[in-house]
Amino acid sequence: MIGNLNNPASRNGSRPTPDLSQPILSVENLTVSFDGFTVLDELNFAIGYGEMRFLIGPNGAGKTTLIDVITGKSKPSKGRIIFDGTTDLSRRQEYQLVRLGVGRKFQTPSIFASLTVYQNLEVTLGFRSRITRLLGKPRRGESDRIMSTLEEVGLQHRAQDVAGGLSHGEKQWLEIGMLLVQEPKLLLLDEPVAGMTRRERDRTGELLQSIGGERSVLVVEHDMDFVRQFAQTVTVLHLGKVLSEGTMEDVQQDPEVIRAYLGNSRSQRPQAGRLNGRREAEHAAPVAAD
Repeated sequence: MIGNLNNPASRNGSRPTPDLSQPILSVENLTVSFDGFTVLDELNFAIGYGEMRFLIGPNGAGKTTLIDVITGKSKPSKGRIIFDGTTDLSRRQEYQLVRLGVGRKFQTPSIFASLTVYQNLEVTLGFRSRITRLLGKPRRGESDRIMSTLEEVGLQHRAQDVAGGLSHGEKQWLEIGMLLVQEPKLLLLDEPVAGMTRRERDRTGELLQSIGGERSVLVVEHDMDFVRQFAQTVTVLHLGKVLSEGTMEDVQQDPEVIRAYLGNSRSQRPQAGRLNGRREAEHAAPVAAD
């Protein structure tokens, strides 16, 4: 139940209802440096409620560093990160973010391989509780919530299977489910389709589209074919700043983006091929995350 909108907080001390016309995440003048090298340079960036945004850029652009700072893994030397209208994430510790509603998925799946698929979600439900429950009896309604989440990620038929026996794509979907069951407001996904087959990649794109309307999703991705197929809005980072933002067609035609990907050396030319959809680098080694 929503309290009196004229009162910024209810009697039980709950937080004010957020203004959905404002960004769920606003990065303001964010600067991050390591050993004198500036990785993020007074970066300004925002993503709205219920939006799915793709974050791309050449190697070393600062994409992974931005995710690290949002999730408390790294600390900025300047700037702030406002989440859900009031909370400055730059002042929070990494372990506090789950309860705030921020979920992160790394490129390599982080699952409990010896537990069943169902038990993986059961364990993660405790992460948002003040008292963590490991493999205890689910509370009323939690079992339905787990099965609903498994259905959402397409793993309901694998609920009682040991997670270690899943395919690579299924493990990725399981980890996404482990985040979804915690009901996050913001999902941060680092290269979610890396190593997938084309069929798994397409299924993942459809999954992200289906969950994007109910929560905000920020995707760091190097697979330009995947980005072209599923992105609506793309942000391009370069040298720690936003270089371009818009549809994939817009950023592909931006001369500054082309110059950033192409560079001045031949070694960088395959990246420009990926940006524009040419297939000559299709069988080259994967691009490393920054």
